[in-house]
Amino acid sequence: MIFHRLIWAALGTALLVGSVQTGVQHWQAAPLILAAEAFEEQKADAPQVHDAVEAPAHASMATAHEHEHDAAAWEPQNGAERTTWTWVANVLHAFSMALLMFVVMGIWHLKRGAALGSRALAGLVAVAGWLSFHLWPTLGLPAEVPGMQAASLHARQLWWLLAVGSACMACAIAGFARARWRWAVAVVLLAVPFVVGAPQLQGDALAGYDATAHAALAQLADQFVWATTWVSLSFWGSMGLVAAPAFQRWLRPVLADISGGQSTRLTGEMGASQ
Repeated sequence: MIFHRLIWAALGTALLVGSVQTGVQHWQAAPLILAAEAFEEQKADAPQVHDAVEAPAHASMATAHEHEHDAAAWEPQNGAERTTWTWVANVLHAFSMALLMFVVMGIWHLKRGAALGSRALAGLVAVAGWLSFHLWPTLGLPAEVPGMQAASLHARQLWWLLAVGSACMACAIAGFARARWRWAVAVVLLAVPFVVGAPQLQGDALAGYDATAHAALAQLADQFVWATTWVSLSFWGSMGLVAAPAFQRWLRPVLADISGGQSTRLTGEMGASQ
């Protein structure tokens, strides 16, 4: 029963949150992406600066990039088609995050009881989600507009996973552990990705553009960092606002029955032992 409620609560939350995110993206991020894509077509074939030891890796990346373009011959057209597929992707993303959020809220409810209201609990989990999935990774790997070069994709993926995993573990320990040392451990975990260091490109990320396009893309890149920040804030903010009543209506009553059944069973076992 609780599984069905979890799926339906997450789906309803995802439809609302994904729609909000699509609207904010269309307003904040999409114009910057379209402007950068227009400049991307003007990029000249210029030699790029890389370390000698990285040459084979970058050569293989270039080959993979060519195959990727060949395989991805179809892409949604600008306008309604692109917006529709963006909405689908946002809803699927919101569905996965809503499932994760409800699971964390449920575990908290079972471990700590109902002392914290659904709104406060949803707000705390949403803040932890924003810190773990946006703020901490982007401190080392800021969002990039189309046409910008970057470090090795594999290295960036590994560091992103390290940053997200460290932040999630830090939030979990700070939220669920009761010992005083939990804060020190959380700080150490948050520091780990930056001790390792995020992979950085050796050279100009906008090499190959003329002076006018270079300056315009640099400005777009700065604006895009802030735009993605607003998109992420709106996503997790709306997630917290929508998840709170959904959790209160669909999941909290079932969790209360589960905790009540466990308490009754423990009381019966204690009485029988006495």
